[in-house]
Parts: sequence; structure tokens; C-alpha cells
Amino acid sequence: MFFTFMRGVVRVVLFIINGNAHYEKKDRIPQNENYILVAPHRTWWEPLYLAVGGSPKKFSFMAKKELFKNGILSFILRHANAFPVDRDKPGPSAIKTPVKSLKSTDLSLIMFPSGTRHSSELKGGVALIAKMAKVKIVPAVYQGPLTLKDLFKRRRVTVRFGEPIDISDVPKMDKEGIAEVERRMQNAFDSLDKEIDPNFKYEIKE
Repeated sequence: MFFTFMRGVVRVVLFIINGNAHYEKKDRIPQNENYILVAPHRTWWEPLYLAVGGSPKKFSFMAKKELFKNGILSFILRHANAFPVDRDKPGPSAIKTPVKSLKSTDLSLIMFPSGTRHSSELKGGVALIAKMAKVKIVPAVYQGPLTLKDLFKRRRVTVRFGEPIDISDVPKMDKEGIAEVERRMQNAFDSLDKEIDPNFKYEIKE
């Protein structure tokens, strides 16, 4: 209930701030199964657009452990299905917690394979979690304002969803297996970006 309530609040806030969001190819999203929704990490508000765009599906997501030090923020995050992860030393729980959630709840998972907005290098966590939980990976991309100032100018936001990536044919998640999953995700991101804008180029805004 809390997640649904918070998503409703976020939807209204995003509409007030920007009011120019377009969610494309939602029909590609699986309806009756859990999955991992992945995207290149380009803004700090991008997860909000993904969660809204993926409605009515509910999601869990990872958040850096430092955010849980604030009591009020920790309460909100935990009730919004977030769980803490140590980015510097991600222990076994960083894999086990989302795998258990994907298997035993109705929550899908939002992840950013690159980890941060300042990296385009994909990490292996998504591949391992998807393989262990036996779920598909749904790629998506965000194109739109990269600064709050531009967001408030009501410039167009586009979130486009891709075809689910089935990795059941990848025999094991060794170095080669993880590399293959990362290749499929990156190809999907590149294809989605070109579908929206053939001339798109992501430039990090400080």
C-alpha cells in the first residue's frame, strides 16, 4: 500500500514539475511475472520515472547504505521496498536479498547495471540476480532533462521500454556468461536510444 501511495504522490509531483513525460512501448513489459527493469543511470530522478512508467507493477530497488542513516528517510525507503547496499563492499546480501524478493514476492526489481551516473561500464550484478531468480531482464532508457532547471522548463521526458531479454540460454554466469548478458543489455540500450533519437548522445551534467 505504501509503495502504491508513494508512486501516486511521485506521479503528481513529476506532473507538476515537468508535465511532459512520454512512456513508450509499455506493451513490451511482462504482465504476469517478475522481472528486472534495467536502464543506464543518467539522472537521480530517473528511478522515479521508471517506477511510474512500470505501473501497475510494484518494484523493489537498491539504495546506497548511506541513505539509511537518516531515520525519516530510512523509514520511507524501507516502506517503499528499498534495501541498503554497500557500494564499496557489496556482500552476499546484495545478491541474495533481491533474488529472494523476486522469487517469493510480487515485486519486480529496478536496477542500474552501471551503478552510478558517472559510469557507463556495466557490472555483473544484474546477470547474477536474473540467473539465480530465473527472471527476464527488461531494458529501458531515459532521454530528457539532465538538470533540475531543464526539468522545470517542462522539456520532454521520454522513457522507452525494450523487449524482455531472456538469459535462460546462458549456461552459467562465469566471466563469459556475464559478458554475454552485458552485451545484450548494452545492445538493447543503444537500440532504444536510437529508436527515440538517432542522434542522441549522453553527456554527464555536473
